[in-house]
Amino acid sequence: MTLLLQVSDPHFGTERAPVMQALLRLARAHAPDVLLLSGDITQRGRRAQYAAARAFVERLGVPRILAIPGNHDVPLFNVAARVLSPYREHVRAFGAELEPQLVTEDLLLLALNTTRPWRRKDGEVSPDQIERVARRLEQAQPAQLRIVAVHQPVAVTRPEDRTNLLHGHEAAVRRWAAAGCDLIVGGHIHLPYVLPLSARFLDLPREVWAVQAGTALSWRVRHEADNSVNLIRTLPAPGGPTPRACMVERWDYVESARAFARVARDELRLGAQRAAAGRTAARAESARPS
Repeated sequence: MTLLLQVSDPHFGTERAPVMQALLRLARAHAPDVLLLSGDITQRGRRAQYAAARAFVERLGVPRILAIPGNHDVPLFNVAARVLSPYREHVRAFGAELEPQLVTEDLLLLALNTTRPWRRKDGEVSPDQIERVARRLEQAQPAQLRIVAVHQPVAVTRPEDRTNLLHGHEAAVRRWAAAGCDLIVGGHIHLPYVLPLSARFLDLPREVWAVQAGTALSWRVRHEADNSVNLIRTLPAPGGPTPRACMVERWDYVESARAFARVARDELRLGAQRAAAGRTAARAESARPS
């Protein structure tokens, strides 16, 4: 089994020291195999903020790291850098690959750069990106959990968040569902949730789940949720590679305990037609670390 830690929107430059320490303890306790940084790693894309982010990531001690930029990681006030070298500091900190991939026996993780230097906040997925990802999904092995990571959401729970939807999301969801995608994970709006996309998109050929993470470390939280990260675990399939399953755990920072506590657990059945897709959820006490 593979354990993935999704850290989104830490916004280095606005990070909270007690939350950083709590996340270090969480990582040491669970020893994830993969760290996914799903955008807005920094507050303003500055070199010092990226250096702080890289130093913290090294302390987490996760052996495999995939990082994609968010809209905050593209320089805002340095217009020349925004036009000529928008990803220079991201590349300096996390390498030249802006769309990293990871392939293991039980995981196919495809991460996309959905930022555009000419957009201040919005994200976009192009037809070329959609098709390139779909073709790779179609080559997945039966036992692999198939995840596509973007920064902006493909589905939202509140009307006021519709303006934050990823441009091109409907075409992407439909094409990736047909290609065998299981999860589309993201961040951007600092609000964690798990949604079956068949509830938002009619006639999907199979169930795809939207998995959103909150802000991991920043004081820029929303009133609905404090700092939050996700742990995503592949699960062995009983009796064979299909149907498959995975576990998505939401861990929120609890101020009184100065620790992350598991507050939600969703077991998602995968590889099923939409009508047969199932979900179970268990809520944990948010005031007590697990």
